[in-house]
Amino acid sequence: MTETAQLDWRDGVIPVSTRFDDPYFSLNDGLSETRHVFLAGNRLETRLRDGFHVAELGFGTGLNLLALQILWAGMGAPGTLRFTSFEAFPMRAADIAQALDHFPEARAVAGPFLDQWAAGTTRLSLPGIRAEIVIGDARQTLPTWQGRADAWFLDGFSPAKNPELWSDDLMAEVGRHTAPGGSFATYTAAGGVRRALAAAGFAVERQPGHGRKRHMTAGQFPG
Repeated sequence: MTETAQLDWRDGVIPVSTRFDDPYFSLNDGLSETRHVFLAGNRLETRLRDGFHVAELGFGTGLNLLALQILWAGMGAPGTLRFTSFEAFPMRAADIAQALDHFPEARAVAGPFLDQWAAGTTRLSLPGIRAEIVIGDARQTLPTWQGRADAWFLDGFSPAKNPELWSDDLMAEVGRHTAPGGSFATYTAAGGVRRALAAAGFAVERQPGHGRKRHMTAGQFPG
């Protein structure tokens, strides 16, 4: 049986994992952080195309998926994106809905996702996107995954609190499951994470972070 996320709520709007003692999104506007770190960090506005495949470690509230959906819809380009996310402790649909109420722009397009999630569906059909949420420990599920991503959102809880999702072995699997010329972006600038991703084959660079965070990390795989 899948173990769901256990939550506390900060100010009634921000879900905090009791397992990892970490909030699911930035206290300084999580949607803006998603756009800065994951969308801009992977230069998606200039790269998205029919069949482009985004993969993610840490699905959480689905906010990153919805931000991607909004970006793709706004581009008005034809075709369908692919999205695969790896999540060990999925949130209940009602909790996700409560969290997304904090972001009216994302909540406004979240209906199809929430309806399918509430029904227990992990293969989601959304406007312009076909998504799959792979439930389980990524240390077991990612090595057996048959796909390769054009861009990665590395969005696990803080490396200090959730080191398993940032291990050298798992970052090596991220590299192994990246298409030529693919990229990653993450909010963390932890030195161990940067070194592990460089060892996995990425050209890694530190970039300005969002809000109060001085730095983030992004990188590209050889073409």
